Amino acid sequence: MPETARPSPASGFSQLCMELKRRKRPDIIADRIREQIIDNSLMPGDRIPQAWLLPETHNASRGTLREALKILEFQGLTTSKTGPGGGVFVAGVDTEQAIKMVDNLFLFHPPSIPDIYAMRKVLEPQLAASVAGRLSPEAFATLQDKIRLYEEEPKTAEAEYGQRLAELDFHIALARHAENTLLGFTCIFLVSLLRDMTACRAIYKEPNPALREAGLHYQIALLRAIKTGDGERAATIMREHMEAAERYMLERAEIRRRRSGDAYT
Repeated sequence: MPETARPSPASGFSQLCMELKRRKRPDIIADRIREQIIDNSLMPGDRIPQAWLLPETHNASRGTLREALKILEFQGLTTSKTGPGGGVFVAGVDTEQAIKMVDNLFLFHPPSIPDIYAMRKVLEPQLAASVAGRLSPEAFATLQDKIRLYEEEPKTAEAEYGQRLAELDFHIALARHAENTLLGFTCIFLVSLLRDMTACRAIYKEPNPALREAGLHYQIALLRAIKTGDGERAATIMREHMEAAERYMLERAEIRRRRSGDAYT
C-alpha cells in the first residue's frame, strides 16, 4: 500500500496562517478592545470603561459583543464581576494559561524534534549562565527537590515515566528564575511542546535506566556550577546536556520509525 503523503512543515505553517486570517466579527471587536486596553495603559484590576462595551460603539449586536467579551476572558485578559461594583476588569494573564494557548497553535502542526532542540541548544545555555550565582537559597532548594524526585531507581514503568516528566520539570523550574522573562517563557514553552508531542510521549514511556543516570549527571553538575556562580561552566554543561538529549530523542524516533515503517519528519 502506498504511503500517504504528509504535508511539509512549510505547507503546514502556511495553512496555519490562513486559518488565523479567517477572522470573525467577535474576534475583531475583541482585538479592538485589547488595543484600547494597551493604548490607555490599563493594568490588571482596572475597570474597562462602559463606553467601550456598548454594542453601538462597535456597531454590533449584543450577542456579538458578548462573544467578543467571552474571547477576551478566555484569553485571560479580562474578568467579569457581578453585583455592586461589578463590571468588566483587566486581568493578569497567567503564564501557564498563555503557554497552553500557544501550545494549541502547534497542536495539529507540531514542530520537529530538531526544530525544538535547535532553539533549546541556544536558549537553555543562556538561561543557565544567566542564573549562575543569582539564585536564592529557596530557589536552589526547589531545584534540588526536583532532582530528588528521580534519584531513586523506579520500580514500575509508570514511575519511570513520571521521572522523565520530573526531569523536564527541572528545566521549567530553572526557567522560572530567569531575569529575562521572555527567555524564561520561551524555554518553558519549548519544554511544554516536547511534553505534548505524541512522538515524544512515546519515547519518554520507553524504559531506559541509563537516560535517568545521564540526566542526573548533567543536572547535578549544572547545580554545582550555578551555586558557585560559574556562568560559563553552567552554559557548557547545559549545552552538552541539550546535545545529548537531542541525540537520544532522534535515535529513539528513528528506531520507532523503522518499527512502524512511517517516514519521520
